[in-house]
Amino acid sequence: MQVVSVNAGLPREVTWRGLRVNTAIFKTPVDGSIAVRRLNLDGDRQADLTVHGGPDKAVYAYPIEHYEYWRTRVPETPATLGAFGENLTTRDVVEKDLHIGDQVRVGTALLQVAQPRMPCYKLQVRFDRADMTKLFALSGRSGFYFSVLEEGEVKAGDAIEVVKRDQHKVSIADVNELYFGRTIEPELLKRALKTPALTEESRSILLSRSSGP
Repeated sequence: MQVVSVNAGLPREVTWRGLRVNTAIFKTPVDGSIAVRRLNLDGDRQADLTVHGGPDKAVYAYPIEHYEYWRTRVPETPATLGAFGENLTTRDVVEKDLHIGDQVRVGTALLQVAQPRMPCYKLQVRFDRADMTKLFALSGRSGFYFSVLEEGEVKAGDAIEVVKRDQHKVSIADVNELYFGRTIEPELLKRALKTPALTEESRSILLSRSSGP
């Protein structure tokens, strides 16, 4: 498991289909070592802090393996890494490989797996497709957010090493299935809700699904 690219970007205002949108989804690869802070990477920010950023969404990672999937289905997929607004483009690690609460060493930083990405309309802006949010959600290719347990530095080429596994073994893929699956597996839901590292956002979504019609 490895970091292929470290990407950063600051909020900017763009015009999309007649609307003025403030967004930081336009991220580009950066050279050298970048400091990982409690809330983000140096040189990186989030535009709308009501839905992005915060301790549970400090670092966003997206597998390079998913790029081929999107390029064959969505011609508008940008060529550059960082196209999904990710801070870390990764290799050899996907949603089924990481559990909520797993701790990973990336460079000199210690990160904890927090939650999948719940897509917002900024993906529609980035890809210039009105259906991109729906396509992303249903694909199961969410990527994963990390919280920062120990600040450090990260660069392209760094290994991603799992140093501690959460005993409840609820993967990012499992949470995606609970979010968007047609049916809910009761035992998986019960295990997820017992996972101490489950974020409040994920817990709220799962509880709303479990109590829905």
